[in-house]
Amino acid sequence: MPHIVILGTGFAGLWSAVAAARALDEARLSRADVRITVVNRDAWHAVRVRNYEPDLRQVRVALDDVLAPIGVERVEGEVTGVDFEHRQVVCRIRGTRHVLEYDRLVYALGSQLLRPDIPGLARYAFDVDTFEGGARLNAHIAGLPEQPPAPGRYTALIVGAGLTGIETATEMPGKLRASLGRVAPAEARAQVILADHRPVIGSDMGEDARRVIEKALACLGVVTRTGVSISAIDGGGATLSTGERIAAATIVWCTGMRANPLSQLFPGKRDRFGRIPVDRFMRVKGMPEIFAAGDAACAVIDDLHDSVMSCQHARPMGRFAGHNVVCDLLGKPMLPLRIDWYCTVLDLGPWGAVYTEGWERHVVATGAAAKRTKQIINCERIYPPRSRDLRQILDAAAPVVQAPPPAFG
Repeated sequence: MPHIVILGTGFAGLWSAVAAARALDEARLSRADVRITVVNRDAWHAVRVRNYEPDLRQVRVALDDVLAPIGVERVEGEVTGVDFEHRQVVCRIRGTRHVLEYDRLVYALGSQLLRPDIPGLARYAFDVDTFEGGARLNAHIAGLPEQPPAPGRYTALIVGAGLTGIETATEMPGKLRASLGRVAPAEARAQVILADHRPVIGSDMGEDARRVIEKALACLGVVTRTGVSISAIDGGGATLSTGERIAAATIVWCTGMRANPLSQLFPGKRDRFGRIPVDRFMRVKGMPEIFAAGDAACAVIDDLHDSVMSCQHARPMGRFAGHNVVCDLLGKPMLPLRIDWYCTVLDLGPWGAVYTEGWERHVVATGAAAKRTKQIINCERIYPPRSRDLRQILDAAAPVVQAPPPAFG
């Protein structure tokens, strides 16, 4: 029986699996004809883009609620290698080595936070890269009142002022206030610092959007430090490359992403993020039996621009990869992916949000209006159906590109 193996169940991997099941259903085939297996380290589809939020109860979806009704098998294990010559995936399941053979492979192991070799970073810094990381950060903040009094006990230093860093920083004052509500008023002094080695905050957002971001940060009381780098971190704060020390009990690392290290197994050249080049069908160039999607893959999506490492592109890349891997297996024509629009909706905490359109980041909405769009995206648009209804799940994976999210105001 032909076997399709999909690695990872992030935005690209999950939608690859559902789209593959949908394509089989359209071809009037079932799990008895073609086997689809996903491999993931745990039992969850993580809505990663929400890990900076204060309440993480709804940021994971049980994979079995989505995959079991549509006949996709789930293997809970850590992928450790791929043997391309023999078409085998090597994974570790409960400490034991296992091998899965495939006829077609979808590589969607995503990306991970870039962690440079800075003294104390691994031990003392927090992150919002994973659900576990976000939960650990929130538990730490909630426990600040139990810590001994010390300089910087209620200071949070966010390192990295890209989109994740900005969203983390704008939520931080509210998190600290909730923690401070349990201490004496005299102790209730909190500070949030957003630092970056670049000369401006939100350097990729364009001048108009940066002005909005600066306004929001000022209104929320977030202090910005630009042109600074971290040389060391310890339990009480961080030391800058200049020798200056910032006392902070909470340091959150948000300094960029790189493709999963297993992407280095693929032959050929990768981009500066370690991503694998794919063609317009999401097929790895030079490897016709392998497809890739999401943060691990680089696709030219509109003749000019490469895909970005975000759910905005990971989801359609996954849908087309899953559809096309079945078409390729069955000898049917594949569908090319083309996305003619691009937008960014950046959460700015209680202040609101900023919504930009186009690669030039033209601002179309700000404040509460943009926040409404952001909530639709984060809480509705990017979720798979959780109804366990087969038809609803399959219909959601149609290989089409959604229209841009609505702009209000």
